[in-house]
Amino acid sequence: MDDLPLQKIQISGPTLASMIERFSTALGDVDGLLFGHVSHIAPSSLSDDDPLGFSSDPSTFVATVSGFLCSGTISSFYDSTGRIDLLALRRLLADRFPPRSLIGWFSGRRRSPLRPSLREFSVTTCLSTKTQFSFPIENSLSNFRPTLFLLFASPLSDQVIHTHEYKAYQYHPSSQSFEPKSIDIVNIGPAFRGHYGSFSPSSPFPSMACDLRASLMAEDDNDATQVAKAHDQRQLDTCAEGVQIGSLSRLMGSEATNYTAGLEDLYEKMLSKLDSLGRLVEKTSAKVHEQESRNMKLRYKVAGYD
Repeated sequence: MDDLPLQKIQISGPTLASMIERFSTALGDVDGLLFGHVSHIAPSSLSDDDPLGFSSDPSTFVATVSGFLCSGTISSFYDSTGRIDLLALRRLLADRFPPRSLIGWFSGRRRSPLRPSLREFSVTTCLSTKTQFSFPIENSLSNFRPTLFLLFASPLSDQVIHTHEYKAYQYHPSSQSFEPKSIDIVNIGPAFRGHYGSFSPSSPFPSMACDLRASLMAEDDNDATQVAKAHDQRQLDTCAEGVQIGSLSRLMGSEATNYTAGLEDLYEKMLSKLDSLGRLVEKTSAKVHEQESRNMKLRYKVAGYD
């Protein structure tokens, strides 16, 4: 099996942020598994600087981290010496992801330097020998072993600004060494602005039929009209509570300049609705973190740490 060097490691911004969040909210050090795929990218053009007339590095391999599994603790699939517990590892893989997508693992340590420990080196070495977890590289005839290691660390001393450091490594079985790899965060930076070229902001304000003649034709206010008004009122309440549907007709036409106060009231109600939704999201997020904390304490208690 080839020991293929990676050019870089790609990971999306939300995935990286989620990993940091799980590490920062955990009760202690954590570890977990990395999932994704490896692609072979052929050179798109020849280099004029190459005297031989071809690229000196025709093969480029890029690993993409598309998911992770955080155990919430340490030594979740290995012992204190770094030897892999295959039963525990298979249990983790069976719960979440297919085994063929395993590309490595990660570790998060608090108040420690950003360099791999001997145990982390041993875990990565042992994991790379498990050929049953190798998988084919996209656009290539070669296979890839789970040789990636991503390390997170927090500062050695308390700081006003909460920061985290991270660094990626690839283990090379041929030389039995770690090689630092650059991390390319997808969706961040000028190179990814093209992803949002077709984006056009739109208001969530519902489309409603505001007939200027409604106030002048009260005699046509039948049951169907009442049902339509009630439907439009419910739609309006989702964006701005307290604003009547009938008042919208006064915001249109030549007389609209006389009702600027009504328009300002409409915007104020919409902002109030957004503010209430934001507060609801904050409360819900706090409850989720509180429940995760309870679950973590129960895991520690069951494991005998408490």
